[in-house]
Amino acid sequence: MLTFCGLGLAPVAPGTFGTLGGVLLAIPIVLIPGVPGWLGLLAAAALAVALGVALGGFAERHFDCKDPGQVVIDEVAGYLVTVAAWDLAFGRPLTFAGHCAAFLLFRAADILKPPPGRWLEQLPGGWGVMLDDVVLALYSGAALCGLGWLGFTWL
Repeated sequence: MLTFCGLGLAPVAPGTFGTLGGVLLAIPIVLIPGVPGWLGLLAAAALAVALGVALGGFAERHFDCKDPGQVVIDEVAGYLVTVAAWDLAFGRPLTFAGHCAAFLLFRAADILKPPPGRWLEQLPGGWGVMLDDVVLALYSGAALCGLGWLGFTWL
């Protein structure tokens, strides 16, 4: 669960693979009939956050480190929040190119960890595992929406 179907066990860049899992999850969620895309995305993100918070402490003990790289449910939740911002702002799902942009923006935010990202990582247990990515997703979601408002219609 926390490795998101084993994507977090990738030998290199597990966070990148975890984010790809978020992409694969986001695409069908926005197609659920009768449910606004942003609502489905945020519901899935909330479920991922709840699981990550509940099991994050166990994962840290199991992998014997703080915020283990194998745990990528936080990247999945972060990506879902990023694309939910777009769907909420523009009322439509992202295109393929839009998902590529969202992926790159979220990965950049997660790697650079602007404030308060690094500080949030220090929170205990699952809170530290999950909250940095969710808050950083607000940055990447805002950047993505900014591109849309600037007229990047291919998103």
